[in-house]
Amino acid sequence: MRVAVVTGGSSGIGAELARQLAAEGWHPVLLARREERLQELGFEYELCDVADREQVEAAAGRVLERHPGIDLLVNNAGIPVGSGFLDADPARIELALRVSCLGSLWAVRAFLPGLARGAHLVNVVSVAGTVAGGPYSASKAAQLALSRSLARELAPRGVSVHTVNPGFIETEGFPQRKRFGPLMRTLVVDPPIVARRILRAVELDQREITVPRWYVVASLAQAIAPALIARMHIPHAPR
Repeated sequence: MRVAVVTGGSSGIGAELARQLAAEGWHPVLLARREERLQELGFEYELCDVADREQVEAAAGRVLERHPGIDLLVNNAGIPVGSGFLDADPARIELALRVSCLGSLWAVRAFLPGLARGAHLVNVVSVAGTVAGGPYSASKAAQLALSRSLARELAPRGVSVHTVNPGFIETEGFPQRKRFGPLMRTLVVDPPIVARRILRAVELDQREITVPRWYVVASLAQAIAPALIARMHIPHAPR
């Protein structure tokens, strides 16, 4: 039985990924804060706020007692900020950084004893982490740098790291379509697409992907023409 641990598993991409993993014979273990939602999904779970390092370590300890070997760890937890650096709530900015970047790091460190050679780590980052777009983008840029660094550090252990950068994804925590006009709504996709691409990235050992693929244009534009991007209005929280 292959065991997959998914953070942020109570809704959105995490919940859909759990369903698809189970359909393919995996045993999902979900980490999230909302017990009612976790119970509705019907998978094994641990209550955990990934922004709290002690909670992550305690939850990981309990999971590893039941499942000493973890075949897949997915860092999916994230929270929106919804405004810029100059007007966002300072506490919200700090929380976004703790959840996206530090939460991913604490999870990797806590589950590391269970990640043997051949295991996989997936970090669900965001296209937002590749472009300038406020506190949420900064939190995801930090997570992106972390993911790339972990790929180097975990390589000698035989653990494959996969970085997944979704664009605008319609989820409960990130409602996107209502923010856009008819044309822009066509750029928003749903969690099943991201979940399928995550599974494919693991299967094919793809190390860094953008979902949907066309969002890579935003990353290229930021890298090639940063002055142009600085003059554009980009909606917050593409995920």
